[in-house]
Amino acid sequence: MATSSIEWTEATWNPVAGCTILSPGCTNCYAMRMAARLEAMGMAKYAGLTRKSGGRAKWTGAVRLDRQALEIPKSWRKPRMIFVNSMSDLFQEAVPASFVAAVWEAMAATPRHTYQILTKRPERMAELTRDLPVLPHVWLGASVESAAYLDRLDGLRGARAAVRFVSLEPLLGSVAGVDLSSIDWAIVGGESGPGARPMDPTWVREIRTACRRSGTAFFFKQWGGRNKKQRGRTLDGKVWSEFPTIAA
Repeated sequence: MATSSIEWTEATWNPVAGCTILSPGCTNCYAMRMAARLEAMGMAKYAGLTRKSGGRAKWTGAVRLDRQALEIPKSWRKPRMIFVNSMSDLFQEAVPASFVAAVWEAMAATPRHTYQILTKRPERMAELTRDLPVLPHVWLGASVESAAYLDRLDGLRGARAAVRFVSLEPLLGSVAGVDLSSIDWAIVGGESGPGARPMDPTWVREIRTACRRSGTAFFFKQWGGRNKKQRGRTLDGKVWSEFPTIAA
């Protein structure tokens, strides 16, 4: 619920906190570390959401719904690009459909903002959006870390959305030949922070080629590593910061 340093957004908004580990891309999730830090700072919203395992914070599976947070976007008068639930996954099973609908109502009431919702559970996203209005300022995305999870793109294509995007971060393997049809935007990035796993530049170029083939906007976020700022985000001598073209 503050200004964000994430390159492809401007602010974060967290009406839900807490999650569960679902696939290898979750192993070094920054949100687990942040939730543990916020609990240590005395923030009740994050109490009990993580536990220490092997010296690292891990999700407990507890999820907290923050109904007061639903009012926050109304207080932001200036239009913002907002990453929804950077500390959770709106479409995990523990979040009731009624609360997802309440989030939709909050977004519908603030069309001056652009909302970006990212999930590793696009099948549930597709299921729930059947009964929700398609909002032109709400972008729906799926997170895919390797070829083993490319089926998430099929779930994403099944979601009713004005804009669909994929986050290939942390990119843990090649997704050569990925089908990006009906996907408006692809974000690519290496893993960062403690224990960051390496990313092969070839994998990034494969995705850029796939974007050119499908007309998908290509955004290269970072090379990652323990010190992501040191490695930067330049690919082949250029910073790639494309955003989807929104029809008027």
